[in-house]
Amino acid sequence: MANQKQRLDQTGLGVHAIIELYDCPYALLNDENYIRNAICRAVRAAGTRLLKLTSHHFSPQGVTALGLLAESHISIHTWPEAGYAAADLFTCGRQSMSVAVTQVLIGLFRAGRHSAKYLTRGEGLSFSGSVKFPDQNEERTAHGY
Repeated sequence: MANQKQRLDQTGLGVHAIIELYDCPYALLNDENYIRNAICRAVRAAGTRLLKLTSHHFSPQGVTALGLLAESHISIHTWPEAGYAAADLFTCGRQSMSVAVTQVLIGLFRAGRHSAKYLTRGEGLSFSGSVKFPDQNEERTAHGY
């Protein structure tokens, strides 16, 4: 079981991605079922497990959807009238998972432009124990070892 302990791409416990999607089609941003499906596809791209999905369609427009993940959460908030969606992903996994989700969302929402920021979470932790990640057969210490 050489893979039981793997080094994270960062020194913290997880990555928080802040994704902004601009110039997206109104119809996609105002379609609650499409946004729920987008979360499901993004979760598959991240290789994590969706525990619960909830959403709300606002009147006259806009959708908020939230997926509770085994490793944390993903959310999408839309402003169809502005062609804009704000997405948020926090996972206990590597930054490459967040980048994969970003690429999926850019494609699904046909974003004309986008920005993404990746923040390391838990970077300042100082404890010597290891952390058991949900639904994974690996442990990682606070420093990713």
